[in-house]
Amino acid sequence: MIRKPAVAGAFYPADPEDLRAMIARFLAEAPGAGLPPPRAVVAPHAGYVYSGPVAGHAFQALAPRAGSDPVVWLLGPAHYLAFEGISTGPFTTWATPLGEVPVAADRLARLLAAGPPFTDLAEPHLPEHSLEVELPFLQAVLGRFSLVPLLFGIVDPLAAAPAILEAIEPGDLVVVSTDLSHYHPDDAARRIDAQTLDRALHLDAEGVLEAEACGRHPWAALTWIARARGWRPRLLAYATSGDTSGDRRRVVGYAALRYDAP
Repeated sequence: MIRKPAVAGAFYPADPEDLRAMIARFLAEAPGAGLPPPRAVVAPHAGYVYSGPVAGHAFQALAPRAGSDPVVWLLGPAHYLAFEGISTGPFTTWATPLGEVPVAADRLARLLAAGPPFTDLAEPHLPEHSLEVELPFLQAVLGRFSLVPLLFGIVDPLAAAPAILEAIEPGDLVVVSTDLSHYHPDDAARRIDAQTLDRALHLDAEGVLEAEACGRHPWAALTWIARARGWRPRLLAYATSGDTSGDRRRVVGYAALRYDAP
């Protein structure tokens, strides 16, 4: 089963050449720091014209893994359909204008065998953008990789995190898709987001779960995992939609973080 693009032509260009050129520009504006690749990153998932410059920082950090064919755990929130649990979906492949990405069936089987809260419901994935918009960046940076798509619905992410941690293997990468605060004046958004980022940088999983971020559930799960494994978070970039649109009356916050092994 192929999960076809739902937001190509809306959140990002549907034309492959235009898409590659846009992503290349964002990556070029976020030069790498010459560091080893992180174990995990956090990236925003708004339309590329708004959040792409920040997302570029997160994905540029993964450039040292290009050509290594890693397994990527992609965690994001469900925006359109309420459901209980965390859905892997039933798909064997995810498609974007840049090609198809195979699903890491062995990792999914391990999670689904654990039972609730893991499920393979298809419906929440079909209209969802939070996972899809990260895939072209991953394709551009990594080349080949396989995917573990985890869409978070109504669930206790801190209770689910141990099962996810157990299924993550040493060479795997984790990507969490989240925006920060929504529709506040720019100065208020920056204050709210600073508190959220402080919690994340101090590995306060419970605090992240209470934060104003649409992906707080998958982000809290990553924070729990990072705390358990001793991964060190670092803020790479922060902006609001006001920085790209010029309209600072009602903005959305975006951040890029990396998590490094000790």
